[in-house]
Amino acid sequence: MERAKLLSAIIENAIDGIITIDDKGIIEHVNPAALKLFGFEIKELVGKNVSALMPQPDKERHDGYIKNYDNTGQKRIIGIGREVIGQRKDGSTFPFRLGVSEVKFSDRKIYTGFIHDLSKHKEDEARIKSYTEELEDKIRDRTRDLVKLVAELESAKEHVNALFIKEKELNQLKTRFVSMASHEFRTPLSSIQLSATLIDKYTPKQDIENIEKHTGKIKNAVGNLTTILNDFLSLEKLEAGKVEVHPTWFSIINFAEEIVEEMQLISKQDQHIIYEHKGISAQVFLDINLLKNSVINLISNAIKYSGENTMIQFNSILKDDELLIEIKDNGIGIPETDLHNLFEPFFRAHNTGSIPGTGLGLNIVKRYVRLMNGNVACESAQNIGTTITLKFPFTNN
Repeated sequence: MERAKLLSAIIENAIDGIITIDDKGIIEHVNPAALKLFGFEIKELVGKNVSALMPQPDKERHDGYIKNYDNTGQKRIIGIGREVIGQRKDGSTFPFRLGVSEVKFSDRKIYTGFIHDLSKHKEDEARIKSYTEELEDKIRDRTRDLVKLVAELESAKEHVNALFIKEKELNQLKTRFVSMASHEFRTPLSSIQLSATLIDKYTPKQDIENIEKHTGKIKNAVGNLTTILNDFLSLEKLEAGKVEVHPTWFSIINFAEEIVEEMQLISKQDQHIIYEHKGISAQVFLDINLLKNSVINLISNAIKYSGENTMIQFNSILKDDELLIEIKDNGIGIPETDLHNLFEPFFRAHNTGSIPGTGLGLNIVKRYVRLMNGNVACESAQNIGTTITLKFPFTNN
């Protein structure tokens, strides 16, 4: 009795469906899992032929198998060990795997069918198949795109190589032109400058004011043109990698005082360049020519963009590990929106108006400073002034 109860409990709580039929195919018992799968109540199935749970054509075949068994005694039950299709009460179908066991009693025999639902398994298979097909389509598309891209890259590579050759030729022509133009312009400019000076010296002083006015215009024009040519020549040398750094030890104080004396001569009326040095030492190890060109460029800008009766501060600060050079003016300043482009070649702030310039000076300064392992910083406010700071790492070893 206990064994029978145990067996019944196992059948009733089994995850898979279990259906028992007699040798005529009549359903004798259905466990809860099978009822749930087929959507029936137990009273709707017990006493019915098991073919009620089968769609066509299995329904007719099963009746034929039962009839054949009645006539011949040969057993043939649909679906043993393979996937079959079941039909629910609502007419829908689902796949399942069927296993059948024959149980003999003293007076009769029964068949127990074990039903394992394959619906989720089939859904997963379909999903995997769909994903695989989609993935294969994507791979084919990507492969086709990749082949096309490789072909385009090869074509682009050929085009780039041709452009590179053209660019190299153009750069060579540009280098020769800039070098030739710079040197060819220098000679007549020098002659014009000298002639303007001689006019001042030798012309009878009958109308001194007008003579000085016009010779001053000649000098300014020549100076501006010379600056332009120098900027282009410097830029060309930088682009061609022809600028080399040759550091030496020198006194930053003597260096600065010479520059101040030179720049004071070209300053505007009542513009004063004030130099101050801070530090227990004055000896620095830098390329004196690159530094001089940089500082002269910055002071020239301060003179150009500041008005008369103004002061330009030129400071050098020598610390244990750093040399700072500051050029500070109280001129027109730089608009905030222009600060991030300030050191780009050919860039000029929007408030420069008719003040002449190439937009190359600060770019050249930045590149010279970098060649000496330094960097440039700028602080400015429009109509207040500008401070440019050059920073160089320093060691006294």
